[in-house]
Amino acid sequence: MDKPSVNTLNTFDYPNSGDGYDEVYGNQPLMNDHWQHMLEGLKVLGKQGIQERHLKAERILRDDGATYNSVSAPLSKTWQLDPVPVLLGSEEWGEIEEGLLERSELFNLVLKDLYGNRDLIRHGIIPPELIYSHPGFLRACQGMSLPGEHQLIMHATDMVRGTDGKMLVIGDRTQAPSGAGYALENRTVMSRVLPSLFRDNHVHRLTQFFQTLRLKLNSLASHLTTDQPRVVILTPGSYSETYFEHAYLASYLGYPLVQGSDLRVSNGYLWMKSLGELERVDVVLRRIDDRFADPVELKSDSNLGVPGLLEVVRSGKVIIANPLGSGVLENPALLRYLPQISVHFLGREPRLASVKTYWCGNSQDLAYVLDNIQRLVIKPTFQKQGTESVFGSQLSEKQRELLKTQLKSTPFNYVAQEYIRPSTTPSWSGNQLVPRPTVLRGFSVAGESSYRVMPGGLTRAGNASGSLNLTNQQGAVSKDTWIIASEPEVQEISLRDVPVWSAPITKQQPRATFPCRVVENLFWMGRYAERAESALRLLRTVFVQFNSTYHMPEPTRQLLLRTVTQVTTTYPGFTVEDPELYAEPESELLAVILDAERNGSISSNLNALIHCADQARELLSADTQRVINDLRDELDALTGELQHGLNAAPEEALDPLVTTLLALSGLWQESMIRGLGWRFMDMGRRVEKAVQAVRLLRATLVQVLPEDEQLRVLEAVLLSSEALITFRRRYHYDSDMARGLELLIHDNSNPRSIFYQIELLRQHLSELPSTAHGVGLEKEDRYLLEASSAIQLSTLDDLVAEDDINAIRVGLNRLLTRLEHLLQETSTQISNKYFDQVKVHQQLVRTNWDEEL
Repeated sequence: MDKPSVNTLNTFDYPNSGDGYDEVYGNQPLMNDHWQHMLEGLKVLGKQGIQERHLKAERILRDDGATYNSVSAPLSKTWQLDPVPVLLGSEEWGEIEEGLLERSELFNLVLKDLYGNRDLIRHGIIPPELIYSHPGFLRACQGMSLPGEHQLIMHATDMVRGTDGKMLVIGDRTQAPSGAGYALENRTVMSRVLPSLFRDNHVHRLTQFFQTLRLKLNSLASHLTTDQPRVVILTPGSYSETYFEHAYLASYLGYPLVQGSDLRVSNGYLWMKSLGELERVDVVLRRIDDRFADPVELKSDSNLGVPGLLEVVRSGKVIIANPLGSGVLENPALLRYLPQISVHFLGREPRLASVKTYWCGNSQDLAYVLDNIQRLVIKPTFQKQGTESVFGSQLSEKQRELLKTQLKSTPFNYVAQEYIRPSTTPSWSGNQLVPRPTVLRGFSVAGESSYRVMPGGLTRAGNASGSLNLTNQQGAVSKDTWIIASEPEVQEISLRDVPVWSAPITKQQPRATFPCRVVENLFWMGRYAERAESALRLLRTVFVQFNSTYHMPEPTRQLLLRTVTQVTTTYPGFTVEDPELYAEPESELLAVILDAERNGSISSNLNALIHCADQARELLSADTQRVINDLRDELDALTGELQHGLNAAPEEALDPLVTTLLALSGLWQESMIRGLGWRFMDMGRRVEKAVQAVRLLRATLVQVLPEDEQLRVLEAVLLSSEALITFRRRYHYDSDMARGLELLIHDNSNPRSIFYQIELLRQHLSELPSTAHGVGLEKEDRYLLEASSAIQLSTLDDLVAEDDINAIRVGLNRLLTRLEHLLQETSTQISNKYFDQVKVHQQLVRTNWDEEL
């Protein structure tokens, strides 16, 4: 049970302003029954309890990595969720659901007609200019169709409730409707934040909506293959505003998340570049806009799509959902003619009415818009980045005149809609319940015979009482939408219980379910993690040595500083002969830690690690994502910790990062399935751990120092390598250079020795699929065999032997130099052999055609 709080709310603290329609009261003085139950529950929690649950929701969203990447903001921000849901009764929702079902069927018929016979144009129901002038109408898609009756697979509808309480549609999303994944995340969070209220209200579940989506996609694939179907989700990449949703749905539905560079057209089919082979793709659930899908036939400078994709679709060898060309249905000017369209197809006007819309391409509509612009909302017919709705009431007289001039010059490009003041709903702001305007986005997906509507949807609430543009880009907050059942629902089948395909079960090894780009990011994720940890450990050791009571001779001090540069590769750094730099090294050491623009710095490596994690997000567990978020937070906090320089125990400021990286390493070792993803991630770790060990030994132990100082440097190396305690316990009677090198290079029981890393790498390579690995000794096998043999054939006497003239250990230097070369060549060979080297296509002629549309 949700525990009550002594700090309670008065149930009627949420006011009935009587100004417009409110979800709690409607147009009546008394609140609706289901809202009264909700507010009574919130009263039991009290202000403190609600605030605690708000903070818990934020924490869960942060741990889940739920973000929304605003175009105007350089960094991702955590998805915003109000802890007070929106409530709708089952009876009222039934009417809305019928309207949404009918609307989806209607838009499906419109889509089929526009790329088919175009009866709507031939019979004069809609003017041809409305379609042909719209960039979303793709002539190249003429005649293409999906199997079955439904061309429009997913449909989203934005609705507001007017002052009379009726829902009105203000827009439709038909290309790649976003928000369903966020609605699912909202529901997951709210069921944990308010479990008792969620259970007691018998809220309709969302599972069957996503179950229907997966069954539909698999059904489409069955028209192309009887084998295991390959369904992928195509994303623009991690810089997309809604990338979290793409990865979330890929994980939830069990489909690979791919980018355009992961796919290729060959021999008339679409293929995914998997590890060492090509996997045929049958269905693509796309999250990119139409015109970016194929640079050959559509937008010529697009790097998000696949060259030649349209031709494969045209030949029926791959299915795209939603189909290419469906963006024309997002033209808000269609709402102007929707009643006539509905009468043509259905014999009646739509059950769910649209807001009154005027298309400026119609001369009468344009005249009305010009005369009444102060009370209308002006929208572009084609949404592009940077375009947004303009509220005439918010413009000055000069701005209105400029807008009128624009409307007259390009009337086909604009529509105007009557401003409908949205209904308000309780939102938690400033530690109190306040009314906020809301917009509801509903979702429907094509099923076997009809559409299924998500019972609820994604509600967006303004961040102020007078908010007009209720979009996430403008700071709107999301709310979970609860459809309150009058009685408990019948238990639904879990999405995980539904088979992904109907092909018979075989004993064949499962195919790789991710593109090689993801494997490459896992490989480099392992490398960057080890690179950052090695640098952090070295710097901690250097700080401890510098701040000890022991007086360090200047040559030893300079050697340790040069080691920082040579291990982190932040050249030129301390490799230049600069007495002032050695005397005052603080600024350079701070740059090695904090300068994110400097290759090799700790911040640069950790940012690269986080970027790789974002690219492979759909394969990471919730715990791993949580640790990645911790790493992000610790990195952000590091600047504040070191803002006053390195005067006060700087090694302690680095401890949290080391601990977090160790937690990440532990998760990889203990919780990650031993599949190809883990194997390549661990290969990256082993390559980098060995390289870092070689660089550390070359920088510190090749140069010959006086005996006392040499032992001091050796102990610093062992401390940085987490082997000092073992060294002292094992060799307390014989603590010399030879024994230290034996522990750091040869010892196969030391998980940080060079030999240990090489042997694990050899084992990993032997376990790779034969289709990718080949037969016999490949180049990477030869490199590692030579490295392993070189270590085993080396003797400690040769390694510690000193050249008195040059004051170096020649044998040690020769071995380490060769090992570093072999390890780097091994990494290069792995990259060339197993990872896709993306070849970006280049257009031969640059045009401004897209900008002129």
